[in-house]
Parts: sequence; structure tokens; C-alpha cells
Amino acid sequence: EVQLQASGGGLVQAGGSLRLSCHTSGFRFDDYSIAWFRQAPGKEREGVSCITFDDGGTHYVDSVKGRFTISNNNAKDTVYLQMNSLKPEDTAVYYCAADPLILSELDIFDPSEYDYWGQGTQVTVSS
Repeated sequence: EVQLQASGGGLVQAGGSLRLSCHTSGFRFDDYSIAWFRQAPGKEREGVSCITFDDGGTHYVDSVKGRFTISNNNAKDTVYLQMNSLKPEDTAVYYCAADPLILSELDIFDPSEYDYWGQGTQVTVSS
């Protein structure tokens, strides 16, 4: 059974950092796409970053480029999202998601493409 568990959220001041973790089980990374999404109150779920394990490619939405880094630790079956220089507009519930396909760049930030989701973790950035 595929399971994802997100953790690491919290309250931080603007300019601060957080590292989110997505612990996975029930599948191998090799043929999967794993992504982080976020959803702020009253807004649609937004793709933030994705890693595709066929080539280790990483992708970011423009608003987080240069501030967020996605990485993985295969030994721990965990994908991380290091978030630096946080801004109040980064406040949202963050979710990790996985799909057993290597998604194209057109699809990596489409929530409907992902079969498996973890529970969310709240990130709040105060100004």
C-alpha cells in the first residue's frame, strides 16, 4: 500500500526557513514523480516543486525558484522540501503527492495527475 506522510510545518517569521519531509512507503522511487503542492485558504491547490526519478530532474514554480530546494534520501524513503527566505505569501497547507509515472513538464504541477497524497502540513509565515 502506497503511503505518504508529510511533516515539518510550523510558524516562522518572514525570511526564515523550514524543511518539510515526506516519508513514503509501499513503492520504489525509481519510476515515480513526487511533488509538493500547497493550498492557501480560498485558493486552488498549487504545484510548488517536483522531482522525477528517472533522471533526478527537479522542477519549481517560478514563485519559489532560488528559495526552495527539493531533494530525496533513498535510504530513508523520504523527499524533502527545504524552504528558505520564506514570505507571508508562502503560507499554506503543504501536501506531498506521488504518481507511478514519470510525468511530463506539462503535467507535473497538475494535481489531477497524482494518484497518491499525504496529509497536509501547515506552514505559516508571519510578517
